Amino acid sequence: MTFCISFQHQTFMDKLPPFHHLNPHSLQNPQTHMLSLKSHSSLSSVSSPKLSPHFHPLDNFGEMRTLNSVKELHALMFKMPKKGNLVPMDGRMMRNYLEFGDFVSAIKVFLVGFTRNYLLWNSFLEEFAGFGGDPREILVVFKELNDKGVNFDSKALTVVLKICLLLADLLFGMEVHACLVKRGFHVDVHLSCALINLYEKCWGIDSANQVFDETPFQEEFLWNTIIMANSRSERWGNALELFRRMQSASAKATGGTIVKLLQACGKLRALNEGKQVHGYVIRFGLVSNVSICNSIISMYSRNNRVELASAVFDSMESRDLSSWNSLISSYALNGCLDYVWDIFQKMESSNFRPDIITWNSLLSGLLVEGSYEMVLPNFRSLQSAGFKPDSSSITSVLQAVIELGWFNLGKEIHGYIMRSKLDYDVYVCTSLVDMYIKNGCLDKARAVFHHTKNKNICAWNSLISGYCYKGRFNDAVNLFCQMEEEGIKPDLVTWNSLISGYALWGRSEEALAVINRIKSLGYAPNVVSWTALISGSCQNEKYMDALQFFNQMQEENVKPNSTTICSLLRACTGASLLKKGEEIHCFSMRNGFVDDIYIITALIDMYSKGGKLKVAYEVFRKIKEKTLPCWNCMMMGYAIYGHGEEVFSLFDNMLKAGIRPDAITFTALLSGCKNSGLVVKGWEYFDSMKKDYNIVPTIEHYSCMVDLLGKAGFLDEALDFIQTMPMKQDASIWGALLASCRVHKDVKLAEIAARNLFKLEPYNSANYVLMMNIYSSSDRWDDVERLKERMISMGVKISDVWSWTQVNQTIHVFSTEGKSHPEEGKIYFELYQLVSEIRKLGYVPDISCVHQNIDDSEKEKVLFSHTEKLAMTYGLMKTKGGSPIRVVKNTRICNDCHTAAKYISLARNREIFLRDGGRFHHFMIGKCSCNDRCSRFQHCQEVASVTQASAANGNCIYPPYKARKRVAFESACSTWKKKQHILEAPQSKVQDANQEPEAKSTCSKHIPKQGECGKQITYKSYTTYKEINKAVSIV
Repeated sequence: MTFCISFQHQTFMDKLPPFHHLNPHSLQNPQTHMLSLKSHSSLSSVSSPKLSPHFHPLDNFGEMRTLNSVKELHALMFKMPKKGNLVPMDGRMMRNYLEFGDFVSAIKVFLVGFTRNYLLWNSFLEEFAGFGGDPREILVVFKELNDKGVNFDSKALTVVLKICLLLADLLFGMEVHACLVKRGFHVDVHLSCALINLYEKCWGIDSANQVFDETPFQEEFLWNTIIMANSRSERWGNALELFRRMQSASAKATGGTIVKLLQACGKLRALNEGKQVHGYVIRFGLVSNVSICNSIISMYSRNNRVELASAVFDSMESRDLSSWNSLISSYALNGCLDYVWDIFQKMESSNFRPDIITWNSLLSGLLVEGSYEMVLPNFRSLQSAGFKPDSSSITSVLQAVIELGWFNLGKEIHGYIMRSKLDYDVYVCTSLVDMYIKNGCLDKARAVFHHTKNKNICAWNSLISGYCYKGRFNDAVNLFCQMEEEGIKPDLVTWNSLISGYALWGRSEEALAVINRIKSLGYAPNVVSWTALISGSCQNEKYMDALQFFNQMQEENVKPNSTTICSLLRACTGASLLKKGEEIHCFSMRNGFVDDIYIITALIDMYSKGGKLKVAYEVFRKIKEKTLPCWNCMMMGYAIYGHGEEVFSLFDNMLKAGIRPDAITFTALLSGCKNSGLVVKGWEYFDSMKKDYNIVPTIEHYSCMVDLLGKAGFLDEALDFIQTMPMKQDASIWGALLASCRVHKDVKLAEIAARNLFKLEPYNSANYVLMMNIYSSSDRWDDVERLKERMISMGVKISDVWSWTQVNQTIHVFSTEGKSHPEEGKIYFELYQLVSEIRKLGYVPDISCVHQNIDDSEKEKVLFSHTEKLAMTYGLMKTKGGSPIRVVKNTRICNDCHTAAKYISLARNREIFLRDGGRFHHFMIGKCSCNDRCSRFQHCQEVASVTQASAANGNCIYPPYKARKRVAFESACSTWKKKQHILEAPQSKVQDANQEPEAKSTCSKHIPKQGECGKQITYKSYTTYKEINKAVSIV
């Protein structure tokens, strides 16, 4: 063996002084170490009577009353002829020394006589520990004997290495190994196995594998040892590769090795390799081994092949309780709970009583299926059956509590854990840390963490992830450093927690720096690393950044998973990059994500919000097993187009399919009612939520109802509805009311809404602009100036308004920022020609959409500078006839632009898709998909001047609704004030008061930057329009 280890000093076997960590004074019985080898050898000179020819030492062992008498008898043994079996005498002598507390003498007898019987190892250690001996003393005595020149064979050295393993004393074991190499000692299979086990536990599996590779004779026992070592270190791939080499060497695997190999196939989801191991079991006649068959069942279960697991179970001649548990776990973890209950009954009929493992498998299955509410009743049934919950049971219950948000119950469970003394378990403590983090109680999470003994890497990662999730990066970094100081090496999960936290809080540069740091340390960022960065960018509406990071991910040759694809589709949806979304759709199909339900749901959302509602419905229609999110996305797609009847039809079909709606479903339904102007239908669905489905309305549902009532002209009812809400109103509520007041010119009520909005969002310019438009519509110019002065004093700046359209691979942005387009002259020339053309068809500029105190002729010029008109005109100039024009705007389209778009679609026979800050508009042959309902209450934020002092964004007013008679309203809506369920609804969590009003677009602050496919920036980052119009490559 040539295993090389470098030392800066000689080893103890070269007669060096004792090491500090083996100092006899630190042991339990230091006085025993005062016995020298000389005094021990002098036992042979102890005087004794003349020996009888029939004398045998075993006859006198029962008469030993003192330590001296034991030593005298030991001296007699040295004088006896070495005949017969001396093993019984060695064993009795060691026991007598142990009984009198002379551990050193017992160890010396053991080590010297060890060559006579290898089996003394187990019995001696058991008795040695029973009498209170410290295994470290064995190493001390071993060193003393070695220093005296005692020669040991491989079996004795194997025992020494096993003791090093028991004590995790790597240094001592390494020095034994180094000395063996220096002396050219023959290392047999037992020594090699001892070294492999020592290095695997104390140094790392790579060192253990090196020992194996350098062993000249790789016997069967050695093959099994190295495979087991790799399995313990979770090097599942290495274990399977070694098994392949083992078969080539004609070595046979033991039953324990087969079990570990099957576990590796399950962990790696390696179905083909698992089938090969199954075939090996059949060929070598191991199918009668119940443990192996149980492992085969578990392997097929982890590979989602329940039918094969069931077939193996049915073919078993004899089964034990673990067999039933393996099958139950197989069905439970694959979400087949109906079969689980049937197996429960068959199990009991076969006289097998479920144990704690059976119940834990059931709890795990409920978690996998998402039946979190059922976990707690079954947990109580577990207790009623007479079983005491273990760590697995508790972690399952805590996971259900986290998913349900029942944190008060979680605190009670924490108390139960303390009373049951389960708080020592690191997995239970890790689940508690996770629960308190999800509840926002980081101090309690840290207290549980510090209370945890023997913290593993999962515990550290859980708390670090919690700090990152809450944005406390200084605490996370400090904990990271503390973790390294305590000797725990961060793994890729630790680094990914930092990446995810930075990305979640919009700090993508720091997240990317962490990825670069990982590379510098020799790690390879995996798909989780990049997906965390992409997903975090999407959550912060940095959609173009997300696409750019995906390009970098591909350059690193990291293959995306379904979560990555979903995040990319979300980025395309947010940035309205339909062509890029179509490319990612093709990419997902090429990479085998055709049937992934999460990707299909994201595709429905992307196509419906990208202006291809028919394509979205085709994707939806082809889904074989439609899930609730699929139905919700499709309904929301129809809702944003104002197709209320299609939304209601989908809802009815969903109910017929046996799928129960959730809160998101009713958001889609109410949005459909809102965009279609269906007040009565909206009340029916709002009432049905609590009455028929026991769903408590959230702030989003109340916002939809306020918008629905207000836009329909029921402003007083909307205000009463707001005042009777069972939760605190947020900006979306008052924003919806303010927008409705703008429609119906109710200045008094608008001032009430505005005062609340200014408190909730003092720096949101959209609220001030909307209120200024209301004042300007009533010719209250002094109030307009007052609001302008207030904005200036507070430093509030009016946000820029922009529209953009994509031509080929270039995105062209038109903004109120005052920057010129390179083809500005051509665009305006074409626009004036268009206006002249549509005037002949009946178009009349609506100057009421301009809320500036200027002449009417100037107002008309302002209308022609609206960004959506410029974007539509440029699209007509640069695209072929017959192809649709697609425009994205960050605020709502004004009435004049809405009317102009209808005439343009008629004059040029072109389809125009325009996504504004509130919904989609599909213009075709002079009509809009919104049926002109939205044109009655749209407002425009465009400004003609580039200076802050003169900037006043406009609103277009359509003649207000004639309010329906109150009697008809009360009859249709069944007098909603009398609806007791509204008043009785429990308090729900109040949303963030900084939420933007409904008039704001989800992509209002982010537009593509030049030359980068995923970069989003605000207007402040632009300098000239030349930058904007550089090609944006959509790779």
